[in-house]
Amino acid sequence: MASLRINVAVSVLFTLFGGPGILLALIPCRVTHFNVPADEPTWQLACCTALIVAGLVPLLESIWRFVVVGRGTLVPAVPPEHLVVSGFYRYVRNPMYAGVISVITGEAVLFRSRSLATEAFWVWVAIELFVRLYEEPKLLRIFGDEYTNYRLHVRRWLPRLTPWVSSRA
Repeated sequence: MASLRINVAVSVLFTLFGGPGILLALIPCRVTHFNVPADEPTWQLACCTALIVAGLVPLLESIWRFVVVGRGTLVPAVPPEHLVVSGFYRYVRNPMYAGVISVITGEAVLFRSRSLATEAFWVWVAIELFVRLYEEPKLLRIFGDEYTNYRLHVRRWLPRLTPWVSSRA
């Protein structure tokens, strides 16, 4: 129980003050001061809000899943002990990163910010390189055949139409 509380605390602190907090709140606030243009059409405001919420849902659900199912954190120094292949991970291998890009893109359109659009592009490039060069090779080393099987059935970025069911489940 104490380990779970520590993992929750570490993940919450990392989310608020680490990568997600910086990318999704601090930078947009510094760039736009969260000022929505006064002439923003209602339909555009609704679409941007939906895109932002659609990005936050898999991000927050993945954080919870890393702690509870994976028994670890988002922080690379305290990774999950178990490969997480449930929830949104049954559809796409990187729902957390896809959520981050969705939120930044929604913010870029909402605030009509080229700077945030540029941020979204460079964050996606950085994530792609991180996933290919560090994360996937590490997961393969740690989880071996289990991760290989998962990779065969679930794509990196394009979601499946039907959920993949692990033989482990």
